[in-house]
Amino acid sequence: MISAGDFRNGITIELEGNIYQIIEFQHVKPGKGAAFVRTKLKNIKSGGVVEKTFRPTEKCPQARIERKDYQYLYADGDLYYFMDVETYDQIALSKDDIGDALKFVKENEMVKLCITDNPGSLYFRGFSCAFFVYFCVFLRET
Repeated sequence: MISAGDFRNGITIELEGNIYQIIEFQHVKPGKGAAFVRTKLKNIKSGGVVEKTFRPTEKCPQARIERKDYQYLYADGDLYYFMDVETYDQIALSKDDIGDALKFVKENEMVKLCITDNPGSLYFRGFSCAFFVYFCVFLRET
């Protein structure tokens, strides 16, 4: 748990069943009344930005996100197979989970996956960067 008074840019928190990254925060101490923290939060799943105000003592669970390199291996029916390039572990993900994210990815290309240990369903979001295609996949680690 992280208190709103400890917010910093780049920290990821879990709020209302979604994972948000803090892109901007401001501690406000008005002349009258209690202090508060004004934030801009980016929803990792949808990409939308929302503004939210917190009391400095409010606490939120901090989301741990790990970004790893995976290699897209192949598709077999409705399943897509990826391999962790460090451990050679393979994972299979369904077409429903991925959606159109693999539209521009060829077999054996490298992708980045974001893995979180917070409970929730799988979610992919893909966009291309210089030499990588970047995905956000939210997996529950067991």
